Amino acid sequence: MKYYYIIICLCLICACSRKHQENDFLTYYEKSKFLETPRYKETIEYCKKLAGASDRLKYTTVGISPQGLELPLLIADKDGAFDINSVRAGKKSVIMIQACIHPGEPEGKDAGMMLLRDIAVLKKCPELLDHVTILFIPIFNVDGHERFSAFNRINQNGPKETGWRTTAKNLNLNRDFLKADAPEMKHWLKLYNKWLPEFLIDCHTTDGADYQYTITYGIEINGNTEEKLTRWMRDVYLKGIEKQMLEKNILIFPYVGFRNWHDPRSGLESWVAPPMLSGGYVAIQNRASLLIETHMLKNYQTRVNATYEILKQSLILLNREYKNLNQLVKNADEYTASQAFREKEFPLAFTSSGDSTIVTFKGKEYTAIKSELTGGEWFQFSDKPADMQIPYFNKQKISVAVKLPEGYIIPQEWAELIERLDLHGIKYSKLKEPKKIMVSSYKFKNVKFSAASYEGRQRLQSFDTDEIKEERMYPKGSAVIDMNQRTARVIAHILEPKAYDSFLNWGFFNSIFEQKEYGESYIMEKVAREMIASNKNLKSEFEKMKAEDKNFANDPWAMLNWFYNQSPFRDMHKDIYPVGRINDRKDVERLIK
Repeated sequence: MKYYYIIICLCLICACSRKHQENDFLTYYEKSKFLETPRYKETIEYCKKLAGASDRLKYTTVGISPQGLELPLLIADKDGAFDINSVRAGKKSVIMIQACIHPGEPEGKDAGMMLLRDIAVLKKCPELLDHVTILFIPIFNVDGHERFSAFNRINQNGPKETGWRTTAKNLNLNRDFLKADAPEMKHWLKLYNKWLPEFLIDCHTTDGADYQYTITYGIEINGNTEEKLTRWMRDVYLKGIEKQMLEKNILIFPYVGFRNWHDPRSGLESWVAPPMLSGGYVAIQNRASLLIETHMLKNYQTRVNATYEILKQSLILLNREYKNLNQLVKNADEYTASQAFREKEFPLAFTSSGDSTIVTFKGKEYTAIKSELTGGEWFQFSDKPADMQIPYFNKQKISVAVKLPEGYIIPQEWAELIERLDLHGIKYSKLKEPKKIMVSSYKFKNVKFSAASYEGRQRLQSFDTDEIKEERMYPKGSAVIDMNQRTARVIAHILEPKAYDSFLNWGFFNSIFEQKEYGESYIMEKVAREMIASNKNLKSEFEKMKAEDKNFANDPWAMLNWFYNQSPFRDMHKDIYPVGRINDRKDVERLIK
């Protein structure tokens, strides 16, 4: 009997000790009774405290923000292997979890800190590090995070205060993955392309409408990811997560995009994420990803708990699937670098096929009334659940495709572009002396620019192209990019003009559309008559232009400038894409020696 009491006492002592330890590691969010999220200072202090309490955690930074704040990173590994070479030697999968790219959506920060505490410090689930190494970014947009206010998210139910959506320079980091204008994104890309995580989880909160789901998700399975990796994400990862979350009584559904915004009965539609977004970028890097979008009208505790659970269940699944995932990623990289990849046309853009299927959507009853204030529709959602049978337009078709060349060449004068190749892990060689090279390229016409700035740039709205082939002289220092590398998809999205996020579309080349030399009217009046006399077709083209464009017909300067641009005096480089496509394999090999 004496021993029985001793055992009971020991158990009580252990339980008290464990409870004391748990209390020591309560997060700011937990101490606030689940109503608040910590500021930058408290977040960093807690991350450092976790790292100091476990040899499975390391706190480090990945760069400095424009306002001088460090970008934090927690690395979790069961063997204390905190460098990429040691991790790869252990044949683990690398999982990146990032939070607060939009600081007004901080669930991932609070859920991630609790999960790493439970894994590495309290050791409630240490097996989650058996076969994976975790890179956790608690706050990506650190400057925006510190623009703290109770008024930053009008559509959202808690926490009490949050940070701001954009950076201190008013850039949305979740539009910057490919163009990489923001210093924060440059730091992120260096980290990403050093580690090349097999899986990325990006934590967000959504907007839009009221419904029953706690989480909606985005996963790139509609055409922009290598086929076998796509099948794994759809048939293994997604089905597994849907099953596990259902068992936890947490409703999840694909990212909600209504055909008419706010109106569920108009039907749902899917899309392919462009590479300016995290999921689209990871897809063209031959990696898998999950976009978490917690429902903004659920209370903050519900959203954090759901984020915690989907992170945990993802780690459980990835610990089982790490070998398969690693092999699929390796195979995708090898295929993308192969001749077989370049023999097929490469899709640059997608659109809805128009096909749909009927799905059950767990929404809320709502009415749409005409606003006497604005004249628009005012959607009013009730608290009453409503299961709706609505069409889901979830099939995509390729809208733009291109036959990729064997290589590209970027002239030395476009050094800003060449420098960004390094950020994306793209390999290239530089010409050691000037070279004359046969290339194909594009001449642009009917170019229209967006009326307003977007993410600090004036994008192209539309254009047409004619393909041209010519010998060009490229200066010393020009970058020759061999497409026989794993980043071929990234290269194509950067350099093929018709890709949605191409550097041309983002305005990197806007100066090529500007006319810098002109003909004075007292000269061009005479030259125009001489041109008409020597080319009978020119007169009819001129009359056609006047008939079709009244502004042109009433603008003497525009009419004379039209003749100037048909003359040998025009700028032969205007509207010509300076990037060359090298179609002969031997030419690429000769240039990169």
